[in-house]
Amino acid sequence: MGMGMPPSARRGKRHAPMADINVTPFVDVMLVLLIIFMVTAPLLVTGVPIKLPENRAKALETNDTPLIISLNAQGEVFINEETVSEEELVERIGDIAQAHVGLEAPQIFLRADAALDYGDVMRVMGELNRAGLNRVALVSNAAAERQKGISVSRGSE
Repeated sequence: MGMGMPPSARRGKRHAPMADINVTPFVDVMLVLLIIFMVTAPLLVTGVPIKLPENRAKALETNDTPLIISLNAQGEVFINEETVSEEELVERIGDIAQAHVGLEAPQIFLRADAALDYGDVMRVMGELNRAGLNRVALVSNAAAERQKGISVSRGSE
């Protein structure tokens, strides 16, 4: 019975293809990714807590990884999140300058707390200048947008 009939006639009535897409797995994956990014994003911010001053400068575009020197409200100096003393600062800056002799000077981001004395910031900038490291950018928060990202204004070049 039915050997000569087409396959659709053998099954009875023909079913239309399903036109709906099940988006539940897609939404589940997106929510998981959202939670992952919400948890990891605060961890990507530089670790030394500093209240940065605000300005209206545009963000500095850079391709290389900068050296970050931070000064907190107590006047402590950090090089890439590592605390250094006054004597170590001069020595480490000298080592960095020696490592780049004959090469382009590294990009240095100087982050200083807004409550810090101007002289403390200038002392660090003076040591950088004395060592020949003159690609220094001062880091601040953008005042116009009041965003949480980092805005950088050019220092000496």
